[in-house]
Amino acid sequence: MNGFIKRKIYKSASDSLEEREDLIAIEKRLKVSVNGKEVLSLYCTPLMIRELVVGMFMTEDIIKGKWCAERMSIEYGEDVLVDIPAEGEVSTDGAVITSGCIGGITFPKRLSLQKIDDRFQIKMSALKELFRRFQNASELYKITGCVHSAGLSNGNEIFCLAEDIGRHNAVDKVIGYAILENIPFEGKIMLASGRLSSEIVSKCAKWGIPVVASRTSPTSLAVDIAEQSGVTVVGFIRADRLNVYTNPQRII
Repeated sequence: MNGFIKRKIYKSASDSLEEREDLIAIEKRLKVSVNGKEVLSLYCTPLMIRELVVGMFMTEDIIKGKWCAERMSIEYGEDVLVDIPAEGEVSTDGAVITSGCIGGITFPKRLSLQKIDDRFQIKMSALKELFRRFQNASELYKITGCVHSAGLSNGNEIFCLAEDIGRHNAVDKVIGYAILENIPFEGKIMLASGRLSSEIVSKCAKWGIPVVASRTSPTSLAVDIAEQSGVTVVGFIRADRLNVYTNPQRII
């Protein structure tokens, strides 16, 4: 499935409107069920659905028991319907709507914030160059201007890049991809295009990702969580500058 549709729009040309064809990002409701019973729903870009569900469910510990991502069924229609056959209980207690503009869901009370002891380091110049490559790789954003991006890197290679209308969804897709592909989170950087909220930093802390970097800024609670968990938060990465908000020893 594509992440966009073609649609006729009207663009201004001098003092008149001209009919043109434009590309618009697709937004669909994702409904996730466990053993046939709906657990949650959210809006997303209908790409990397398996990775999104795995990233979210594993991070938030929604299923208390055994389940297999390979047995997950995915149906694409007016809505995207996912069903997960699983053993054990399902818990969504404490679910809250996130600060994302699309209204994602997170379960902050369950996130483990153990101190990260990761000696990974990266040069400032290398991080700026890495982020430039990350932004240039965001194809859906280039053609629609309407999505967020996230990526996972070791400082040289970008292992995965995900795009979604929701910032949190993009991060969950990257985490899910790494889990499915058995990519360890140690010595990695989470690259993000949007604001670094407490939810995003918490997700990265949960998996021991030592560096989170974005082109925009973190929130105050995100900085507090990063300090507690040992995550290095980098923001406002531009061609000639960046800000390091926490644990600066990893940026050299």
